[in-house]
Formats: sequence, structure tokens, C-alpha cells
Amino acid sequence: MAIQAPEGTKDMLPDEAAFWTQFKNTAAEVFGRYGYAPIETPLFEQTELFVRGIGEATDVVSKEMFTAISGENLKKLLDGGTLRAKSRLSLRPEGTAGVVRAVVQHDLVPQGAAPVKLMYAGPMFRAERPQKGRQRQFNQVGIECLGAEEPTVDAEAIIMLMQFYAAVGIPQDAMRLLVNSMGCDACRPAYREKVRAYLQEHADVLCDACQGRAETNPLRAFDCKNPDCARIMADAPKITDCLCDDCRAHYQAVKDLLAQAGVAFVEDPTLVRGLDYYTRTVFEVQVVDGLGAQNAIGGGGRYDKLTEEVGGRPTPGLGFALGYERCLLALQAAGAEFPAPERCAVFVACVDETVRAQAFALVQACRNAGARADMDHQRRSLKSQFKLADKLGARHVCVLGPDEVAAGSVTLRDMQTHEERMVPLAEVPSLVVG
Repeated sequence: MAIQAPEGTKDMLPDEAAFWTQFKNTAAEVFGRYGYAPIETPLFEQTELFVRGIGEATDVVSKEMFTAISGENLKKLLDGGTLRAKSRLSLRPEGTAGVVRAVVQHDLVPQGAAPVKLMYAGPMFRAERPQKGRQRQFNQVGIECLGAEEPTVDAEAIIMLMQFYAAVGIPQDAMRLLVNSMGCDACRPAYREKVRAYLQEHADVLCDACQGRAETNPLRAFDCKNPDCARIMADAPKITDCLCDDCRAHYQAVKDLLAQAGVAFVEDPTLVRGLDYYTRTVFEVQVVDGLGAQNAIGGGGRYDKLTEEVGGRPTPGLGFALGYERCLLALQAAGAEFPAPERCAVFVACVDETVRAQAFALVQACRNAGARADMDHQRRSLKSQFKLADKLGARHVCVLGPDEVAAGSVTLRDMQTHEERMVPLAEVPSLVVG
């Protein structure tokens, strides 16, 4: 049996790979208007970064991270040895922690400096049970803004996210934007205790996971997909009733800015997102139909304490990430298709083998001029070469034979009109460009 792709992964074939490239380019164009610049971080980091940044009690860290280990270190563990911190590595389950680590390591936000705005795109890894819209290797596009705590940054990011979705073709009426505030260190601890007490009061009807969350991370119970837990959590204390004055003012300012920009949103006091580092503003975009329970296509929020968790100075931050695969499902549910791949501009067909070298040189000249050009590499008949040119979507076919080489010209056929004309060999590259 032929070897297959690992479970929970998929090959991105040419049409989709071309769309993924377009997807990233659209993000760079939209986010670039807001001042975001690209950053690339490693696919794996020290495990401690995710433990400290995301939270040890989260499912992402406790259950879903892939360990990256060398053969030498594996042998050391099997022999009863231990690994140094720098040798304990994990594939990145999300992008924020790595970007924040890079910002801290390279001091991209010196004291008193302007905020740094960064964007990334690439694969993430989580050991989840594969299902529709959820894979073990998946792709995300995201942004991080560090160094500003004003609510204008929060609103700007949300507006930018919604503009990106519109740019890639997801209909506005197919989405809903949820917003909430998770408070800060001044007000969230008391709220967390209220939720813990509520969970303990209803422990007899909660799932085992939520009973455990009552002790480790009570707010994660809001994310539980168990119907009984969801019903119980619908009546749990609401964070918006417990916000301190500063958090309430910040949250109201974000909502006012969104309304002023004409961005529709729904306040959802149960929205907590899945990672421990969020403070104050959180938001999530969901599709109305087409994805079932896994209906979130992107989201994020503010994380004003994260840089300290990874060893940096206090620096406010905010970011979001959107899942490419789920966006793709949302587009398909809306009836969108992959854009047609760029066609071959010219195909050079050889009448016989004596002109293959000249044909090769002509193909290269066309490519050097900026045109997509190709030729037969399997010694097909002239008829079969025309079929191949048609399959490639070639706009023109240059027929090159001994007579054409001797005359310094080629027969140029327009594959749409089927008109043919003789043109000087040297003029072909300029004629087929554009």
C-alpha cells in the first residue's frame, strides 16, 4: 500500500495552493494599509514558551501540543535521562506566543517607542481529533500589535479583520461578529471565583472536564460543547456585570468605535476564547451556516500581560488569528470557487526533432520577457502537442519547423480565434507578453 499523508493533514494541490498564496497576499494588502509588516518565526519553540504564554491548564498545552525531539534526545529520555529546557521543544499550536517572544528577544518595542504592528501566515499544529474544519496541521493568518493600550487599537483590528473577510469573498450576511470583555487583574480574579462557586454548585450535572475546570480554569467551562454544560453556563455569572470602571470604559469605547464605523456586532458575555493570556477585549467571527459546531473562522483579543509572562517588560498587546481552512469552507458554503489559474501565454510546438533546441531557446526567451511559456518534453506528435497546449490553456501556439527556422519566422496561432500569421522569430516574446 502506498504511503498516505499523516492523519489530520492534507496536501494542498496546485489550484488550492494558488488560492492560499492569493489569500496571504490579500491579507498583506489589507493589513498593510493599517501599517502591519510581515514577520516569520520558527515552526517550533521551547515548550516553556507555550506553557507560560498560553497556560498549562489549557487543552492546547495539556493535551494537544506535538513534541519535537531529536533522535539523540529521545535516546537520552529512554535511558532515563532528562532534557534541559532549551531541548524541550514543541511545534507551535498558535502564532501569538512566538511573535511576542520575538518582540521581546529583539526589543522591537523599546521604552517609549511607537507600537510595533506585525502579521504572519503559516502552519500551526495541534494533536486534535480530525474532523471537518479541524486538522492537526492547519494554516493561520494573524496579526499582533504591541505597545498600545488604547481602545482604538482594538476597534481598528476588528474592522480590519472584517474588511479582510469581505476582500476574500465571504458575504457579510454569512457571518456574525461576537465581542466581549474579559476584564483585567483588578476585576477578573473576583469574577473567576464567582464562576468557580457556580460550577461547584452545579457539579452534579457538569461533565468531568468542567468539574476539573472548576479548580484549574473556571472560565474555560464557557467553551464546553456538552449540551448540559452549555445550558448550565447560560445562567452563569456574567463578566460584564463584574468589570471594574476602567475595563467598562474601555469596552464601551470599543463598541462605540465599531458602531461609528458601521460594523455590526453581537455582545456575548459568555465569549472567553480558549487561551489564558487574554485580557479586556475579546472577539470572534462565526459563520452562520456550513461549518456545524466548528463555526468560528477567526478571532482574538487583548493580552496586556503576555510579554511579562515570556520575560519581557510590561507591554500591552492585541492580536487575532483566522483559520484558512475554515475560511475556505465558509467560501465554499457561499458558492465561491478557486480562482482560475493563470494560463500559459504561449506554447512552442516542434514540427520535428531537428528544431527542438531552437524551440527550447524560444521558450526561454518568452519566459525572460515575462510570459508564461512551455513546450513538449516527451517527443509528442504535432497533433498531440496542440492538445497539450489546449490543456494548458495556452493563448498562443508557435509552430516551429525547419522551414520557419530557415526563414527566421514562426507560425503564430491564436487559440481562441484560430487565426494564424507568420511573425519574425525575434518578435515572438514581445507579442505574447501581457
